[in-house]
Amino acid sequence: MRRPIPLTDILPRLLFLLLALLCHRAARAEPLEPERASLRLRYGLSVRQGEQVDVGPGLTYKGVTPNDGALTLTGWGTGPVGRFLGGQLDLQREAFDLKDASVRVTGGSLARGSVGPRGRLFLGPVRLELGAGYGFAQLPLFGGFASAPVLQRGVRHAALVSGRVRVALPADFQLEARGEVPLTLSAHAAGGLEASSKGYVVGAALLHPVMIREQWTGTLLLDVQQAHDTMTLTDTGLRSEQRLRRIGLALELAWRDDARGSRPVEGPTQGFVPMRVVDAETGAPLAGARVRVPSLRTPGTSEELVTDAQGEVRALLPSGAQSAQVSVEGYEEVTERATVSGSGENAPLRIRLRKKAPPTGSLKVKVVQGKNSVPLPGVRLTAGTTEVRTDLKGEALLEGLVPGPVAVSVSAQGFRAAEEAAVVVAGQASELVVVLSQERKGELATLLGQVRSARSGQPLVATVSIPQAKVRTRTDKAGSFTARVRGGTYRITLSAKGYLPQTKSVTVRDGEQAIFNVDLFPKAR
Repeated sequence: MRRPIPLTDILPRLLFLLLALLCHRAARAEPLEPERASLRLRYGLSVRQGEQVDVGPGLTYKGVTPNDGALTLTGWGTGPVGRFLGGQLDLQREAFDLKDASVRVTGGSLARGSVGPRGRLFLGPVRLELGAGYGFAQLPLFGGFASAPVLQRGVRHAALVSGRVRVALPADFQLEARGEVPLTLSAHAAGGLEASSKGYVVGAALLHPVMIREQWTGTLLLDVQQAHDTMTLTDTGLRSEQRLRRIGLALELAWRDDARGSRPVEGPTQGFVPMRVVDAETGAPLAGARVRVPSLRTPGTSEELVTDAQGEVRALLPSGAQSAQVSVEGYEEVTERATVSGSGENAPLRIRLRKKAPPTGSLKVKVVQGKNSVPLPGVRLTAGTTEVRTDLKGEALLEGLVPGPVAVSVSAQGFRAAEEAAVVVAGQASELVVVLSQERKGELATLLGQVRSARSGQPLVATVSIPQAKVRTRTDKAGSFTARVRGGTYRITLSAKGYLPQTKSVTVRDGEQAIFNVDLFPKAR
C-alpha cells in the first residue's frame, strides 16, 4: 500500500506550479510600487526529517511541529539612488518536537538569523532583489544517549548570499520566489568540536493586500520554505543531515512615502461619514446646521445637507481626503477634513462650532450745565466696567458697549450726580446729552427727563403723573418733560398710547435736580 503524500509536500509544488502558469499574465498587471519599509511576521508549522551517520547503525528522525515563527524587517533609502538600496534583518525560530508514534522522543528550539545590505531593481510588474550579509544558524545534532537521543545544537557562521523575485499578477495578487546560500565561515558542534557545514534555503509565497490606509499596506501571505543543512565533525567524520519544510500564514506591513502608496484596492469608491454638529462650549446638538460637501452626482461641485434635531447628518462622500464646510446662524463657520475609505461606513466626525462674538456699539455723551448749556470738562462717566472723562468740549466716547439698554452714571464736583439710560445700537454711535445742575439748598427740586420707545429709540409724547405733588403734565415733541417739586420721595408714572406704562420712585432734596430717561415697551398684540 502506497503511503499518502503529506499536505506539506504538496503545497510547495502547487505554489511553484501556479507561479509558472500565471507568469505569462504578469504583463497585464500594474507595476510594483517601491515601499520605504516593510515588516513581515510568519506563523505556521514545520515538517522535519534527517539522519545522523556514525560508526554504528546511524539515527534517522522526522516529525511535524507547530509554533514555527519568523520576522523579517526591510528598509530602503531615499532619493534617486536610495530607493534601490537598503538593508534587511531576518529572524526565525525553529520548533523541534519529534515523536515516535505518540511518544515524544526529544524536542527544543533552534534559531536562525541574518542581517545585511540589499539592492532591488524594478522591471515593470517584476521586482528583483539581491542581498549579502552575515548569517547565523543553529543545526540539530544528537549524542550522549543510551536509550533515547538528546538534542544538541551545532552552530554555523556564514557569509550569506540571497535573492528574491516578486511578480505582480492581475487582481492585486503577487507571487514571490526566494533563496539563500550560506558560505560557511566557521562551524562547531556541541562542546566546541570543529565541523564543516553547507546547505541552502528556498521559499515561495502567494500574496494579496487586505488593507490599505493612506501610506500603509497590509498583505496576507501563504508562505512555504524548504531548508537543507548538513554538518560534519572534522575529527570523527560524524555527519548530521536535516531536511526542513515549513508552511504557514504571514502578515506583511509596508510603508510608502509617496502618493501611489495610498492607491485603493479595487472595490467601493465612496463611503458614508456620519457627522454630528454641536456647540463647542456646551456640547448641545445644533439642529438646522448647513453642511456643504463634495457632490457625487456632479464631480467638481458641492451639495448642501442639513442636520436633524440631534445635530446629525450622514454624508456619502468619494474616497480619499475630503472637506466639509459647516455653518449655522450665530456661529462661526468651520471647515473640517476627513479621510474617506471605500469600506462603507467610516468613523463618525464630531464638528464643534463656536458662537460669534456679539457686535458692539458706541455711545457719544455730552455733559453741559443746566441753565446756559455750557460744556463741562473733566466729568466722570461710568457705564458698566467702562469709565471715561469728558474733554474740553464736555464730550466723551464710550466704545465696545453691548447692544441694548445701558445706564450711564455722571458725577462732577459741585454738581448733583445723575444717572441716565441710553440705548446702544450694534455698529452705530448713539448720542446722549446730560444736563447737570449745581448743588443748591432752599429751592424746589427739579425733575427732568425724556421718554423714548424701547424698540426704536424715538421720543414719545407721553403723560407724566406725580400724584404726591399733584403734578400731571405731558412731554413735548422731543419726549422731554420738566417738573418742580419740594424735596421728598415721589412715585412718577409715565404712560403713552400703545405702550406699557412705567412707574418709577425718586427721592430728591430741595434744590436738587434729578434727570432720568425712560424707555417704554410697546404692548403685545
